[in-house]
Amino acid sequence: MTDPVEPALVPELLVADLDRSLEFWCGPCGFTIRYSRMDERFAYVTRGSAHLMLEQAGVGRNWVTGSLDRPLGRGVNLQITVADSESLSAAFADAGVDLFMPLETTWYRVGGEEAGVRQFLVQDPDGYLIRFQSSAGRRRIEETSSVGVQAVPADADGIRS
Repeated sequence: MTDPVEPALVPELLVADLDRSLEFWCGPCGFTIRYSRMDERFAYVTRGSAHLMLEQAGVGRNWVTGSLDRPLGRGVNLQITVADSESLSAAFADAGVDLFMPLETTWYRVGGEEAGVRQFLVQDPDGYLIRFQSSAGRRRIEETSSVGVQAVPADADGIRS
């Protein structure tokens, strides 16, 4: 039950309906319940090294600093690295879940090179924004490139035009 290295940061999300959230997170998102306290409407879920706590608002001890207006988590997106973001994106489509942002390949400057990611965004039932991403590799910065972030629609092979 214990991972060799516990994460240093584990977000805890207040949710309106724990059962609905678990269907989402343990359904198309691919998380599993590590442990739960259903009497407190709490669950700790994981997907690989990504860890997350879900707690139903209004049950147990909630730490609320202001009103819980929807969508929750405004201004934050949770980035989760996965091996294959394209297959996961298809799993959301198969489950009938609309994407907040469709799958794309984007390149970000990192020092003297660019790191590529295949990514998409989806909102959970409470509006929290989740960005699933996988590596598209690294490349040297092109001499003509003057933009720090370049979003390019990708074809099925992840190749930009």
